[in-house]
Amino acid sequence: MCKPGIDFTTMRSLTHPLLKRLLCVSPQCVPRELSQSRGPVLSPKWSSPRQSCSARPGLVTATDMVNYWQKVFETNGIPEARESSEYIVSFVLGAKTFQSLNSKSLHTPLTALQQEQIQQLSNKRLERMPVQYVLGEWDFQDLTLKMRPPVFIPRPETEDLISLVVEEESRKCEKNSGLCFPVPAPHPVILEIGCGSGAIALSLLRKLPQSQVIAVDKEKAAVDLTRENAHRLQLQDRIHVLHYDVSYGSAEQLLLWGPVDFIVSNPPYVFHKDMASLDAEILRYEDLDALDGGDDGMRVIKTILALAPSLLKDSGSVFLEVDPRHPNMVENWLQAHPSLLLVLRAIHKDFCGKPRFLHIQNQSR
Repeated sequence: MCKPGIDFTTMRSLTHPLLKRLLCVSPQCVPRELSQSRGPVLSPKWSSPRQSCSARPGLVTATDMVNYWQKVFETNGIPEARESSEYIVSFVLGAKTFQSLNSKSLHTPLTALQQEQIQQLSNKRLERMPVQYVLGEWDFQDLTLKMRPPVFIPRPETEDLISLVVEEESRKCEKNSGLCFPVPAPHPVILEIGCGSGAIALSLLRKLPQSQVIAVDKEKAAVDLTRENAHRLQLQDRIHVLHYDVSYGSAEQLLLWGPVDFIVSNPPYVFHKDMASLDAEILRYEDLDALDGGDDGMRVIKTILALAPSLLKDSGSVFLEVDPRHPNMVENWLQAHPSLLLVLRAIHKDFCGKPRFLHIQNQSR
């Protein structure tokens, strides 16, 4: 199990160790038994948060509410009960984390409206709705993104995928500047396949200010959410979001914007046999097509690699997030398809120490 240490003093970010523990949800990283489907159990012993209130009778503070809902969540078998309770209470109070609330906020009695809002959000969590959907937003790197079911929730390890793309672009720029007759570096064009909420595409636009992104997804809900997040972050002028399924489309449709420097994807890669072992939160609320990679987990991966030579510039790169069992499988598949002229350049590990990211390069010329 991937269990980094917990530091409760920093603001919420997907690189926060707590969230890596909370969200490292691939079955290889966090095997967890599925809870049986059942209705919420509210213990009569603490049917009201006022019964656990440490303030004056009739007054309920943020700390009281966190403690109360933690007990309710624990009784109902809700994972990460304390964290879930803290995030909900913090959100209603306008903070990112419970630890960021000052002493006054922690000890000032909550209004009736605040208590009602906490109750409504906590009831959703009791139904095993992921915290990201309960709050309707979540942080990814330095972005706050809107979230809603069933669009895939970005996981913390995917931040490393973005870092690898940024590092490769920096390396290219440094190589060009070292030439005797350097040429102006063109603005990188990036294709993201399976954009979901837009987390990868929008993060790359922020990290690479000269870049342009083409983001595609086969689900209209994902396309709509990426567009919404792009507008909220005022990045809509540098991104083209398309409702497009690479499994059935052609490279010609994507080449309207010209060949690309990078193809980036966190494709469906869970082995079909592993799908049933995913957490109840995932199975009930997330788009399972965004996770199920078929019998070998490589259904969409193979499609992306087959399209890549037609889409990439000379020496362009593909960056993929995959299952830890995939690197050898991908390398063998590429060797069995030499006409693609793709080579596996590097394998990078995630924060759990598992091989998770692939850098594949176009060698057509």
